[in-house]
Amino acid sequence: MARDFQDFKYLTFDVVGTLIDFEGGLKTSLAEIAAQAGLSIDGEEALKLYRLARYSKDADLFPDDLVRVYKVIAPKLGLPSEEQYAQQLRDSVASWEAFEDSEAALAELAKTHRLIAMTNARRWALDHFEKKLGSPFFATFTADDTGTEKPDPAFFEQVFEFVAGEGASKNDILHVAQSQYHDIGISRKLGLTNCWIERRHAQDGYGGTIEPETFTQPDYHFTSMAAFASAVKERLLEKQ
Repeated sequence: MARDFQDFKYLTFDVVGTLIDFEGGLKTSLAEIAAQAGLSIDGEEALKLYRLARYSKDADLFPDDLVRVYKVIAPKLGLPSEEQYAQQLRDSVASWEAFEDSEAALAELAKTHRLIAMTNARRWALDHFEKKLGSPFFATFTADDTGTEKPDPAFFEQVFEFVAGEGASKNDILHVAQSQYHDIGISRKLGLTNCWIERRHAQDGYGGTIEPETFTQPDYHFTSMAAFASAVKERLLEKQ
């Protein structure tokens, strides 16, 4: 049985895909490039090609790696391959929107817990994302800070060290994320309690995120941040 929400001091969050609409931003940005060239694309096919291109051995940190990725997928989508379009895709990240429920949900959760961002994105991208989310975080960890990306346990270990510095432990953390591959599976292996935000609940497949070797049943499961925040609020009111 999952622990009670009041048992946690920290809520750690994946950002891109959980709070920021990564798939929507990517599809919109590619569609804009296509429109400039008088073309159109299949959004789901673009996500599939992105996934295959992104997770290669020569990948760079996100979102700078979008320059390389674009050059790989553009010919397959029939898009122009010039450098300017690759840079346009990378720069478009600054305008990617948060999911409609993210900012309000985080504001509500910040009333009762310390929120920590854990993102594979670089710091410059998180700076833009934080503004979209209302700057709700108590602490933030990026790929620049950790020198690695989830699901590398080393990323999580740095967060554990941070909370230990405040006299807490990983038992005080509830990890919240949408990616089975990057977050839910590894958080279970590391002994964290986790919460899966299934953003693609109404769609087939894993979209732009790599498929895990095995599915991990989460401790908590919601299809939106709004539902998660509401459940936390209701449970805490019951405990008063």
